[in-house]
Amino acid sequence: MVALRRTIIEIDEDQCNGCGLCVDACHEGAIELVEGKARLVSDAYCDGLGDCLPECPTGAIRLVEREAAPFDEELVRARQAARATECAGGCPGMAAMALGMDRERETGDETEEPARSALGQWPVQLALLNPAAPYLDGAHLLVAADCAAYAHPDFHADYMRGRITVIGCPKLDDNDRQREKLAAILGQNDIRSVTVVRIEVPCCGGIVSATRAAVAQAGGHIPYAEIIIGTDGRVLTPAS
Repeated sequence: MVALRRTIIEIDEDQCNGCGLCVDACHEGAIELVEGKARLVSDAYCDGLGDCLPECPTGAIRLVEREAAPFDEELVRARQAARATECAGGCPGMAAMALGMDRERETGDETEEPARSALGQWPVQLALLNPAAPYLDGAHLLVAADCAAYAHPDFHADYMRGRITVIGCPKLDDNDRQREKLAAILGQNDIRSVTVVRIEVPCCGGIVSATRAAVAQAGGHIPYAEIIIGTDGRVLTPAS
C-alpha cells in the first residue's frame, strides 16, 4: 500500500484519560483503548474527518497532515462486519450496563436466602468506565480500593447498595489517570455524593488524594466522605 500525504488524527497519550468517548464516536473503528489509552489502530481505518475530536474532553486528539496509508473503505467495512459478528458491536466487558439498583437481601420463613449482589452497573473498573454512561447522572458514587471488598465481609450491603461503584488500586494504577477519570465523571454528571472506601495501609492513600483532587476540581460542592477498613476487615473510620 503506497503512503500519501493526507490529513489524519494524532492522539497525545499523555493528555488521554482513557474515557473511550472517541472510540464510540469513530464510526470506522479506527480507535481502540489499549492499556487504558486511546490508540489509532491503523491509518487505513481513519478517514481524517475528525468526528472524534469534539468528543474528547481533554483535547488529546488533533488533525495533522503526514505520510499515511490511504483510507480504505473496503477494509473498514470488513472490520465493522467482523466486530459486529464477534462482539455484537463492542466488547461485552466494557459495555455500559445498568444492573438495577433495587436489589434487596431476601429472607424466607425459615432460612435466609444467599445475599444478592448490590452492584448497580457494569463495568466497575475505573479505567474502563465511560464518564458519559447514563447511569452516572444523578448517582451517589462509591470510589473503592480494590482490596476493600475482599477485606470487609458485608461490603455490598454496607457500602454498595444504592451507589454506583468504581474500583481502582492506588498502588498499581496511575493516580494521575485516576484523578483525570474521576474529574471527567464529576464534571460531566450531576453526582449527588462521593464516598471513598480505602484500606488502612499507607499506599491506599493515593485513591483518596485522587478523589479529593477531582472533587475540588469539580468545585468542591459535592458531599464527600471517607471510610477506612482495617486489613482484618474492621471499620476503623465510619462515614461522616
